[in-house]
Amino acid sequence: MPRAVLLLPPPTRVFAGTPPDALARVLGRADRVDGDSGRAAQLRRHFALLPDRWPEAAISRLAESKADPDDVRRHAWLRVDPAHLRAGINGVVLLGTGEALGMDAEDSAAFLPALKPLFGDSGFQLEAPHPVRWYLRLPKEAKLPAFAPPEIALGDDVFEHAPDGPEARRWNALMSEAQVLLHNHPRNVQRAEAGRVAVNALWPWGGGVLPDHATATFPKLHSDDVLLHGLAQLANIDAMPATPPLPEDALFDLRKADAATLRPMLDALHRGELHELVLDFADGSQFT
Repeated sequence: MPRAVLLLPPPTRVFAGTPPDALARVLGRADRVDGDSGRAAQLRRHFALLPDRWPEAAISRLAESKADPDDVRRHAWLRVDPAHLRAGINGVVLLGTGEALGMDAEDSAAFLPALKPLFGDSGFQLEAPHPVRWYLRLPKEAKLPAFAPPEIALGDDVFEHAPDGPEARRWNALMSEAQVLLHNHPRNVQRAEAGRVAVNALWPWGGGVLPDHATATFPKLHSDDVLLHGLAQLANIDAMPATPPLPEDALFDLRKADAATLRPMLDALHRGELHELVLDFADGSQFT
């Protein structure tokens, strides 16, 4: 009998308040455990990496189109996603990165020629296999400071999340030069005329070298997240695009779902088509 695992956003987003009575009763009868919150912690409950590190840039790059796995393993990687910063009374605030900026292939084609020489002079290669996901290819031995993931820094003064340590000065200077190039880029004038925010910074995060291996707690994945597809590739399990959940032994990425998505799976559980249903919420709460 299959065991389905549903990756879900925090309960406040799923239920937009209080769960419906019928669903509240189901949750009340479930076995509950509480773990760490956050995206990485949620995924670590279902994937184990060897060595135990979480270099999201390298794992994601593995799953991007036309990626050569051997080439990915020969380098370190860093995400440098397009970002929008705005100065205000609370400092310089990160208001969005990547997908939130409405980036398209024309934007990438316009910005990249100005940025590639900057990073090339430092020995790094800037790549954009997707308009909203940009990467730096680095020497495998590159020393990187600890960069904050964008979801941690979103809405905050960026200086509260600035890296420190001996490697940070070089990277802070490099990102400042990138800001100057983007601020003065004519593509941002075109974006403003089209009612879109400026791409005026890059947000570095997720750096490191690809782990050797991964294991998963299920044989199949349904998701559109490039990071999860990279994890699936490392764990050598089947990975498919996101679909409405079915009663099968698989992990379903429903982190953009609402409560209505849960009903068919609960019905399948009650009909005996599922042995077990696990609801894993991003706040750390898990109901089995």
